[in-house]
Amino acid sequence: PAPGKGWRPLFDGSSLKGWRVTNFGGVGRVEIQQGLMVFWMGGPFTGVNYTNAVPKLNYEVTLEATRVAGEDFFCGLTFPAGDSFASLIVGGWGGSLVGISSIDGADASENATTRTMTFETGRWYRIRLRVSAQRIETWIGEKKVVNAVTTGRKLSLRAGDIAFSKPFGLASWLTSAAFRDIEIRDVEGPADPLN
Repeated sequence: PAPGKGWRPLFDGSSLKGWRVTNFGGVGRVEIQQGLMVFWMGGPFTGVNYTNAVPKLNYEVTLEATRVAGEDFFCGLTFPAGDSFASLIVGGWGGSLVGISSIDGADASENATTRTMTFETGRWYRIRLRVSAQRIETWIGEKKVVNAVTTGRKLSLRAGDIAFSKPFGLASWLTSAAFRDIEIRDVEGPADPLN
């Protein structure tokens, strides 16, 4: 289970209720199989948008994701941050990059959130994103991988079709992926005190 209390499910495990397939060109199929939301490899994107309201600030999202096949990002989580939007990319740029796109116009491969990790095909990863007025924080498993102060910074989406994921959506790039246990909760500020 995700740490903490107050989690609300966004995915019921049996249908796409509350979601719609994102209108990417060359989209792969999205199916529900054995309690999982499965993205089949698109050309290049496959994704879904959440159709109900989500908070703009002071919230936390958690999900589990796995790369089924392919070599690029298996989790592109686009989310609101105040009046702006950004994406958490997991497994991008050839399969290993983690970061936020974009901060001050620099995408996940070019800003201070850039991290390189090894992701095994078929292994499940717990991904947690927390958005507050001051900061974006992300954990993969128990490890904190993003701790970005956003005060005075410009958040935006990378140019291109990822904009179709607004305001809240999941996507994969040239990769088949699966998701489960997608949940959200309200929080008060960042998880850790600001330094």
